[in-house]
Amino acid sequence: MSRVLFVMITLVVFGLLVKLGLWQLSRAAFKQEWQSTLLVRQQQHALNYEAMLALVNLSKLPTGSESEAALLTGYRLSILAKPVNNTIMLLDNQVYQGQVGYLAYQVFEITPEQPWILVELGFVAANKDRRILPQLEPLEIRYYTLYGRVYQKQTNPFSDQLDAEQRADAPIRFQNINTAALADMLEHSLIPVVLQPENVPRYNLPQPWVPIPLSAQKHQGYALQWFTMAGVFLGLMSWIAYRQYRR
Repeated sequence: MSRVLFVMITLVVFGLLVKLGLWQLSRAAFKQEWQSTLLVRQQQHALNYEAMLALVNLSKLPTGSESEAALLTGYRLSILAKPVNNTIMLLDNQVYQGQVGYLAYQVFEITPEQPWILVELGFVAANKDRRILPQLEPLEIRYYTLYGRVYQKQTNPFSDQLDAEQRADAPIRFQNINTAALADMLEHSLIPVVLQPENVPRYNLPQPWVPIPLSAQKHQGYALQWFTMAGVFLGLMSWIAYRQYRR
C-alpha cells in the first residue's frame, strides 16, 4: 500500500510541475503574439474619438476571454478636448526607474454629451511623507489637440477598488484605474481607456510604457525552472525508490 501511495504522490507532483511549465510556455507564446499586435497598432494611423468609442463598444461584446487579448492598449488616438476642471488625480504606488511615485491625470471632455476621458500627464516622484502630495499646475481649461496611445489596465481580482482620497485644495489620490467607479464619483460617463499623449502642454514628465509587465522571455525562463524542478524531483524519487528496492 505504501508503494502505491509513493508512486501516486510521485506522479501527481511530477505531473503538476510539468503542467506549470507548459502553462508558462503557453503564456510566453501569447505574450509574443500580444507584442506583435502592439507593434501593428503603433504603426497604424491615429483613430478619432468616435472610432475609439466604436472599438470600446465592440470590446464589450462577449468573446469568452477576459485576458489581454480583449484590451485596446496600443491603439493611437487623436482628440480635440479640454479639461473638465482643475483637479489633478494621482494614481498611487507607481514605480519608474526604481523611484516610487504617482501617475498624474486630468479628466478631459470632447463634448459635454460624450463620455469623458482620463488623460495621463506623466510620472511624478512621491514625498517620503505620504501626507505631502505633489503639487502640479493643472492644464488651463481650453481646447487642446492631443495625440498619443491609449491603454487599459487588467482588472485585479484582489484589489480593484478606486479608494479615492479627496482633500480640500489637494490632488485626488486613488489606488486603481476603475473607470466605472471613477465615473460614479464624477457623475458623468467615462470611456474605459486612458490616453497617454505625446504632446502634453507645458509638461515634460516621464511617461512609463509597460504594456506587457512580464515578457515572453521571462515566461520561458520560468518554464525552464518548472521543468528542471520536475526532472530533479523525478530523479530524487527514483533514487529513493531504488534505495528501498535494494533494501
